[in-house]
Amino acid sequence: MAEIKVPELAESITEGTIAQWVKKVGDRVEKGEFIVELETDKVNAEIISEEAGVLTQVLAEEGDTVLVGQVIAVVEAGEGAAPAPAATQEAPKAESAPAAAPAPVAAPTPAPVVEETSNERVVASPAARKLAREKGIDLAAISPVDPQGRVRVQDVAAHGTAQAAPATPISTTNGPVVFAPAAETDRVTIEKMSRRRQTIAKRLLEVKQSTAMLTTFNEIDMTNIMALRKRKQEEFVKANDIKLGFMSFFTKAVVAALKKYPYVNAQINGDEIHLNNFFDIGVAVSTEEGLVVPVVRDANAKNFAEIEKDIADLAKKAREKKLGLNDMAGGSFTITNGGVFGSLMSTPIMNGTQAGILGMHSIVQRPVAVNGEVEIRPMMYVALSYDHRIIDGKDSVGFLKTVKELIENPEDLLLNS
Repeated sequence: MAEIKVPELAESITEGTIAQWVKKVGDRVEKGEFIVELETDKVNAEIISEEAGVLTQVLAEEGDTVLVGQVIAVVEAGEGAAPAPAATQEAPKAESAPAAAPAPVAAPTPAPVVEETSNERVVASPAARKLAREKGIDLAAISPVDPQGRVRVQDVAAHGTAQAAPATPISTTNGPVVFAPAAETDRVTIEKMSRRRQTIAKRLLEVKQSTAMLTTFNEIDMTNIMALRKRKQEEFVKANDIKLGFMSFFTKAVVAALKKYPYVNAQINGDEIHLNNFFDIGVAVSTEEGLVVPVVRDANAKNFAEIEKDIADLAKKAREKKLGLNDMAGGSFTITNGGVFGSLMSTPIMNGTQAGILGMHSIVQRPVAVNGEVEIRPMMYVALSYDHRIIDGKDSVGFLKTVKELIENPEDLLLNS
């Protein structure tokens, strides 16, 4: 017999949520086979069986919170499928009656359970399965947009809700009886926060409460970088099989500015300041469950194409929930781009123990003064949020001014590569 336990994933992870059982009781399990998906506050982890056999017990249901080291399933030696418990009994016994030893009989034909059976056949993301369970929707009744038939969260949300149960009256002491919202069509929809969303909320609040966060702003004339990008795009794509975006320019500019202002690349540890001599740049990526920040390692040693490829690969892994802990650990500074959603200006919140974060925003045509004349230029507001405990105003303003100057004169970035 082999117990399936929640493994130790990282020092900071102590619990997780069962996202999806890939195997069910009675299924044959091979050694090293993926049997359950665990959702943590950082990544989704696939838990495997260390032994071959039959899955005889499942000790935690989908949606349950489980702790590291907790036994969540049992695999026993054997080849055949172990029968699942019958859904109903012909003659339920009173609680006081002693349990009789079962006589060996042929396994009964299980009662049909339409939703569970159909859901098992449907290919769906864990998030889609979770939302379908919460809404009481049969996945088989959903028409997915994906040409390969995979049901995603958007498909479940678009399908609507199952028929709502009757509303339950709630008594009030000083007024008439009111009714709790019964379905999404009512005035209020209640959603349980996902584990990742809870963690995001907790950490953002911790940063606000434990740091002396301040934000400084500037604006960047994007004329030259847009012209350079347009001029070099075709050649860049042919040589590297990836498009030249703005993120590689900003990453390069940030690295150069961090070298010039090293305290922006530092962090506080107790009563010590740790100055990082590496440049692992986190890039915020939006997913269905909130922002995650995978890290471009050693950005100072990479060229524009390598940075663009790293960002594209990490963003794809993030949206497919395939990021590993190593993809997100240990960043020294973060860049977030609210401009992709249309944000004109914002105050980004620092990531974890880092001392700074750069916020990019939308590029907007605005009238600006150029050599004494008013011209319409593509302008972007940028923001640097920083920990004022270790970064003075002089360094923060100088850092942002350096980023501005390098982006406005992108050829200079080649001298800092």
